[in-house]
Amino acid sequence: MRDLGAIFARRQSKRHRHQSTPPLVAQDENTQSQTHSVSAVHGIDEIVEISEDMTGSEPKEDEQEATASSQTKVHGLKRSLSARHLSFISLGGTLGTGLFISAGTSLATAGPGGALVSYVFLGGIVFFLMSSLGEMATFMPIAGSFNEYSSRFADPAIGFALGWNYWFNYVCVTASELVAAGIVMRNYLPHVNGVVWSMISAAILLGLNLFSVRGYAEAEFWFAAIKVVTVIVFIIVGIVVAAGGLGNHTYGVENWKIEGAPFYDGVPGVLATLVLTGYAFQGTEVVGIIAGEAADPVRTVPKAIRQVFWRILLFYVGCIFIIGLIIPYNDPSLVNASTDNIGQSPFAMVFSKAGLKPAADVMNAIILTTVLSAGNSCIYIATRTLWNLAMHGQAPAVFRKVTKSGIPMYSLGLSLSIATAIFLLSLIGNQVVYTWILSLAGVTGFVSWLGIAFSHLRFRGAYVRQGFDVNDLPYKSVLYPFGPVLCLVVITVIVFGQGWPSFAGGSFHAKTFVTSYVSIPVTVALYLFWKFGKKTKWVRLEDADIVKDSIFDQTSDVYAPGRNSRETRSHPVLLASSQDSMASVATGVKLCT
Repeated sequence: MRDLGAIFARRQSKRHRHQSTPPLVAQDENTQSQTHSVSAVHGIDEIVEISEDMTGSEPKEDEQEATASSQTKVHGLKRSLSARHLSFISLGGTLGTGLFISAGTSLATAGPGGALVSYVFLGGIVFFLMSSLGEMATFMPIAGSFNEYSSRFADPAIGFALGWNYWFNYVCVTASELVAAGIVMRNYLPHVNGVVWSMISAAILLGLNLFSVRGYAEAEFWFAAIKVVTVIVFIIVGIVVAAGGLGNHTYGVENWKIEGAPFYDGVPGVLATLVLTGYAFQGTEVVGIIAGEAADPVRTVPKAIRQVFWRILLFYVGCIFIIGLIIPYNDPSLVNASTDNIGQSPFAMVFSKAGLKPAADVMNAIILTTVLSAGNSCIYIATRTLWNLAMHGQAPAVFRKVTKSGIPMYSLGLSLSIATAIFLLSLIGNQVVYTWILSLAGVTGFVSWLGIAFSHLRFRGAYVRQGFDVNDLPYKSVLYPFGPVLCLVVITVIVFGQGWPSFAGGSFHAKTFVTSYVSIPVTVALYLFWKFGKKTKWVRLEDADIVKDSIFDQTSDVYAPGRNSRETRSHPVLLASSQDSMASVATGVKLCT
């Protein structure tokens, strides 16, 4: 059932636009009485309009492509994602090869203690980051939100650079997932060319995202469920194996006591692992993208954000701890795991030590699911990011068009086409071009995280500067401003420190240096291109548009009557109108049920 409050608010805003006196203009007592009379007269009409909206009539196609002030028209997307979708996507949507395969590399690089510290520390950073994103996305749920927040609260040139980098990053990741799909399927059917399976995977991704956002969400729900169950089973089996219940050996903490453990290579080892850990966590911010199509973002987004803490604690930290107990950090198999060598995955190794012989085959199937899930999420993110860029004039206008079911068709087509083209480059020669293109994406995910933390500081600063009450926010970030400031510092260190191996050993490795940092000058170039090309200006805190598309915006489909205490204090007519609205909605619910 569609949100009656949102429907009523939208209908109420339409009526106000036809009145001679705007609802936010101060009125004398006679005018106020007249307003209340009009509200009373229209009470039954409003209930009828609500009932008509509940029939599910579709807006006209030209309305979907319009860019008027109404959020329904501006967005054109469908708010059809339920709490179930957001919860599972936030719980397991980003669990991928970064954990299932690359966790072994982290263990080999820093030892069991170093890897655990890395996951705990960066997990805390990600939690603060998601808390910052949750505050903004709950108050202002917009699809493709990262570049939008930066444009609105800092500088449109920053939003342009972040948006295009973010889009390109996920197009490249989609291409790498297509490559991985062909490799994984080769383990089952070695005589079939992997290109066939990669193209079939691309067709599957197109089908899941083509018809409605629920297609993406339902697929992610079941993909996430498989991954969540896998992790839970792994942790249970791992505990039993470590305690000696399976495998005829009690491990305890013996692998923490071998030579070099638990902190192999000390602080440098932990710092090196932070980069690998960061890649494992990337994609967590998808909750902010999904908020733009959530049915009830004010309620569901905070719930999904809160689950991030438990996901980090249980899934990532729990898994790396179990792996460190059972597998010694100096086991050479840890650095040999890959999509074409699943048997060397730390997950498969733990299952094998438990006596589960088909562990490699089981993990192979799970990795295939993970690859499809990652590709599904990546193409969804790329599509919405490109669409958002087009909606703000930062990409060709054709990419803002959506179908009747709310799918940005042209954005989807371009994103998947570019991803497929990059995949095809992996088939040419020794993959030099393919490797360099992926290097361009490089640290883009970390740069996007910087954008989230920075935008949150600007958002809260503008919010307070303009006199809004922090207590009116549906969700408040944890430990503000400490959280976003810490994120800015740590992520900046990671971005500029991740190329340190190019200087290791007393010699300079030019190729490693370039591949590590090439995406940074590209980001700067994009910023300067839009900055000087469009002559954008820095947005002052007092001038930032806090209200548009937010729960304070009466034309928005997430408008929350009476939520803005400053508004109700300044305009008693609006307060009375909000009270009348809620009474009418309550009556409408009774009649409809």
